[in-house]
Amino acid sequence: MNKFLKEFKDRGYFYQCTNENDLSDLLSNKSINAYIGFDSTASSLHVGSLLQIMCLRLLQKHGHRPIVLLGGGTTRIGDPSGKEETRKILTAKQIENNIKNIEKVFKIFLKTSNPKLKPIFVNNYKWLGKLNYINFLREIGKHFTINKMLSFESVKLRLDREQSLSYMEFNYMILQAYDFLELNKNKNCMLQIGGSDQWGNIINGVELIKRHSNKHVYGLTTPLITLASGTKMGKTEKGAIWLDKKLLSPFNYFQFWRNTDDRDVVKFLKMFTDLKLSEIEKIKGDNINDLKMLLAKHATEMLHGNHETLKAYETTVSVFVKKEINNQTDLPVIKLKRKEIKDGLSILDLVTRAKLLKSKSEVRRAIKDKGIKIDDFPIENDDYLILISNFKENKNLFKLSHGKKNHVIIKLIN
Repeated sequence: MNKFLKEFKDRGYFYQCTNENDLSDLLSNKSINAYIGFDSTASSLHVGSLLQIMCLRLLQKHGHRPIVLLGGGTTRIGDPSGKEETRKILTAKQIENNIKNIEKVFKIFLKTSNPKLKPIFVNNYKWLGKLNYINFLREIGKHFTINKMLSFESVKLRLDREQSLSYMEFNYMILQAYDFLELNKNKNCMLQIGGSDQWGNIINGVELIKRHSNKHVYGLTTPLITLASGTKMGKTEKGAIWLDKKLLSPFNYFQFWRNTDDRDVVKFLKMFTDLKLSEIEKIKGDNINDLKMLLAKHATEMLHGNHETLKAYETTVSVFVKKEINNQTDLPVIKLKRKEIKDGLSILDLVTRAKLLKSKSEVRRAIKDKGIKIDDFPIENDDYLILISNFKENKNLFKLSHGKKNHVIIKLIN
């Protein structure tokens, strides 16, 4: 088997492939261009897109060139795959700003120094924005049947649930197939990679190119990652795990990986780090907390660099292992003035102000479950007041926590 495909499988990236044997031969005989598409629906990608980014890194590692398609055109339509309702329609300016920000993420993860391997960035609005509708129907639309389009999972799911699917969204799969055709013609792209929910769209592209140009291209999909807890990768109670430190601090990114479920740690070391598989095999029986710290270190380093990772690591050890609280920790800091707590400040107000929970009713429930703590001691009553005496002598600091994972430093100022 081709080395790229073997590592692709060994790291857990593989789900489906069109004509795997032929693709293996092609990859073994020449360097190819392969693409993954990313719609620009937000100002940053989140960790749910990280598996696709790791696939692009793996392509480069094995001497192939990644094409990053940023969907300036398709974002204007909205991909119905895996969605129960129509996506919010963004303005052209919002989409262009999103594309600029998202491109920065890829320049962190992908190597840009080698001209033969550096990523090719394309915006599909360049060709989709110029389409003549009549010509498009005559040249491209004739290759698609309604019968087959209705059979795809992204369409069937919405129709079976009697949820509306706009004609605009119904066209998305044709546009994505056309993207592959354009990239094959103009960038010599031979392979499209995507999540398993994109299988139908990818097949459309492979078949369109065969019918339109009589060329053989390939599709490869990755599994949709669900955490051992059953939740979707990249989503937490507090929101998305963004790949942009303006939206999520390096410390909180580090904590996301450190708090990985025990059952997912080895799998994620394979998927989301560059550690050699042989090395992971040797250490997979080590202390699970040490493996979590290793995962957090490598994953955070890849995105945020050595300096920010070291700060996050030191704060983690200081706060969670040594139980030390000081001004050097990387935890968020909430400042309180002495006059604010002169007569006592409600714990309900402080927790919501610190954004550990959204409402006072949530705080009450958390207190009832022993989930709100000051310096690791649970608060017993929801009428508890924060007073000067709560602050440690000489430090004027304490740690406020919700559960095991969410913490802030409360600092007293004059």
